[in-house]
Amino acid sequence: MAGMLFSLGFGLAAVYLLRWCTRPVSWPRSVVKTAATALLAAAALPLGAPLWVAVGLALGALGDLALSRPGQRSFLIGMAAFAAGHLAYAWLFLRVGTNDPLIVPSLVVLVLAGSTEFWLAPRTGALKWPVRGYVLVITAMMLAALTLPGRALPVMLGAALFLLSDLLLALDLFCRERPSPWLSRAVWLCYWGGQALITLGAASTLSPGGGV
Repeated sequence: MAGMLFSLGFGLAAVYLLRWCTRPVSWPRSVVKTAATALLAAAALPLGAPLWVAVGLALGALGDLALSRPGQRSFLIGMAAFAAGHLAYAWLFLRVGTNDPLIVPSLVVLVLAGSTEFWLAPRTGALKWPVRGYVLVITAMMLAALTLPGRALPVMLGAALFLLSDLLLALDLFCRERPSPWLSRAVWLCYWGGQALITLGAASTLSPGGGV
């Protein structure tokens, strides 16, 4: 059952990438996008991932739905859902993390987060403070992931891909005059791929029998 749910999620993610990713807002587009992540959430516990991973994925699916709909209110709801998902991941990572954060990657993450004050914040208008808050939350999630043991590398890579997807999305939304189809595809690949890596990595390394 878990393998079937994951495979269905992968299939819908591929369909979204190839057919819907660059199309205008519509309910079929929203359904495919949301279901691709919701199926990961449904597969998480049967695969053996901790509860907080399933919670983070479910919040990600809610964020997908909101961000796929038009308007600033939907955008804010989506950003809040993703922020809550990052907090769920961070809580789990800090509970099972056994190391101090990796110094060099942590410095890179902190410098990247700080740089948003110069290239992102001036372009976000009325969304400046919500975006700043979101940057803090995803930075905390990534730093928490960097406390995980080395055998949890897939989870760390998944978190990094998630961070990269948000970076690319910010560039596409706030730093370009019009959305780029190539950036949209890259955002989806990094986002869904990152969520899938977190799911599979957590199932194999963060579960009670996974060695952490």
